Amino acid sequence: MKKSPKIKVFVAMSGGVDSSVAAALLKKQGYEVTGVFMKNWSEPVETYSKKKSLCWIDERRDAIRVAAKLGIPLLTFDFEKEYRKQVVDYMFRGYKAGRTPNPDIQCNKLIKFPLFLKRVLKMSAPACRQAGIFIATGHYIKLKTQNLKLKTFSKLYQAKDKEKDQSYFLWTLTQDQLKHCLFPIGDYLKSEVRQMAKKMGLQNALKKGTSGICFIGEVNLREFLKKKIKEKTGKIINTEGEVIGRHPGIFFFTIGQRHGLGIAGEKPYYVADKDVKNNVLIVAEGKNNPALYKKETELKEVNFINAEMAAVKRQSVLARVRYRQPLSQATLYKKDLPAPCLRMQEAGKKYRLVFRKPQKFVAPGQSAVFYSKNGEMLGGGIIV
Repeated sequence: MKKSPKIKVFVAMSGGVDSSVAAALLKKQGYEVTGVFMKNWSEPVETYSKKKSLCWIDERRDAIRVAAKLGIPLLTFDFEKEYRKQVVDYMFRGYKAGRTPNPDIQCNKLIKFPLFLKRVLKMSAPACRQAGIFIATGHYIKLKTQNLKLKTFSKLYQAKDKEKDQSYFLWTLTQDQLKHCLFPIGDYLKSEVRQMAKKMGLQNALKKGTSGICFIGEVNLREFLKKKIKEKTGKIINTEGEVIGRHPGIFFFTIGQRHGLGIAGEKPYYVADKDVKNNVLIVAEGKNNPALYKKETELKEVNFINAEMAAVKRQSVLARVRYRQPLSQATLYKKDLPAPCLRMQEAGKKYRLVFRKPQKFVAPGQSAVFYSKNGEMLGGGIIV
């Protein structure tokens, strides 16, 4: 009798402890596991780094060591060209337009999941594709499936570890992608993941997690942006319209920013708004200044994990407009507009998010992500 092929899983391995334990858990569960290291950025960051960051060569070396320990092969996928064009250039365009784009979300939307999955499916034999092909990552999020009306739907939920939950960054995923996805560590605390890595003898068990821009690391944002955006001095005004300082370019600041303003008062100043047309930065004094809060915001490029929810005109949700911000009660309204009124990708998908209590630091370009009361991540959109 011909033996059925094992279900294959390709695990995105960054060299960190989370993706390493994800690969180990999947192997233990009986999958045929292959590690994949994504080379997305190789440019040195010394000139704009806040501290010395590991380069991709070091990260790949860590991934190789873990793969050897687990007894699995490790492939390297080079997506640097696509990453530079679709994530880094997108980031520069956003800041130049006065917005605050989120490169991590853009990377998940256009690189980590679609390109990774497409490459894996293309290189897999028909027999393997028939048995099942999956990709997996070390994201802290839960994936559950539900059968409804003879269809199988994937649902995403907040991770067990609420401090490490990464659902905020994954609202752009689709059902076609999720049916091929696995997230093995969503049911564990970070401390439990480190303990497992230590018991397995993985050399990166205590390795510090990465921060900053996805695949680039922690950088001095202003110095990084200056690679493509020239300084343009302008006025800093307070909420009364008084000029109280000068700035080197509003592109280098984001809503809610406190440091780097070069102005002092009885209370600290925060960026409340940006007048892009006139190159004016508006600041508010005091962390609870009413100018820092918004009652509502419009959204574009809205995506629902369950596409059927897009037909609902009005729905109550829990929302967050910044990573790790507490969830807030809100109502999401949909406006149906004719295609000529909007860019093609936004036609019929204009939304308004109204908060029950005004929310702080609502920044254009960032994401508003929606949840249900039971922790399901429903989707999200870009703040206009």
